[in-house]
Amino acid sequence: MRKLLIVVLALLLVGIGLFLFGLSEARRDPLVRQAMLSLPNWPADAKPIRAVLMSDIHVGSWAMDATRLNRIVGQVAALKPDIVFIAGDFINGSRADSAAAIGPALIAPLARLKPPLGIVAVLGNHDNWTGATAVREQLRRAGVTVLENETLVRGPLAIGGVGDQFSHHAQVAAVVAQLRQQPGGHLFLTHSPGIAPLLPDASVLLAGHTHCGQARILGWYPGRQPYEKRYRCGIIREGARTVVVTGGLGTSSVPMRIGVPPDIWLLTLGR
Repeated sequence: MRKLLIVVLALLLVGIGLFLFGLSEARRDPLVRQAMLSLPNWPADAKPIRAVLMSDIHVGSWAMDATRLNRIVGQVAALKPDIVFIAGDFINGSRADSAAAIGPALIAPLARLKPPLGIVAVLGNHDNWTGATAVREQLRRAGVTVLENETLVRGPLAIGGVGDQFSHHAQVAAVVAQLRQQPGGHLFLTHSPGIAPLLPDASVLLAGHTHCGQARILGWYPGRQPYEKRYRCGIIREGARTVVVTGGLGTSSVPMRIGVPPDIWLLTLGR
């Protein structure tokens, strides 16, 4: 009985230690990953621009509060981007109408970002589940432009914002058709990367959602993974199509990260 008690206590201590380590990793400052991307139809007279891609803030979890988000915003501002893209899941959880209470913590930190070409975002599945109308209003107050199956021209960029596929809001064909009519370098922004095969061959897609698996232990990804391996994380090239999947900033379900730190992408966009 005494040996059993010792084993139970040891397992409990290991579990607590693992949770505290995972939580500290989830709250760390994000890595900055960098890439240069060639965009279709880039204007011949336009210079390259700097863009930051971030995603999956999940405010309201143990891994994300206004203090941490303020720190990340400072990190993003120091990169001096021309434009910031946010690929959805601003809110944590899935309880209907909870965004109205959770979301105000987003406003002041995001309002500090003042890139010359603005902040462009799409909503994620958690935003749709917790109250899309409230999230849109909170982001509007922070100076963020939200696209939902719409296009927008900012400087040399023509941006197609596709609704979230995971929560059944994507209208890919409509956005593709709209974007064909827009001048500028073509870029798609969405939350769930699973729309990639539905895009034209020479497309660039920015996405989040996967958290890069959120945990990787000796090459093993525990738990349910939202997409097949090819869209889990990083830069994926499929012929002439390029997909960039950020690991995001927050967490969903368990507020832990192990082996897959939060990240943002600093992208140089041009010809």
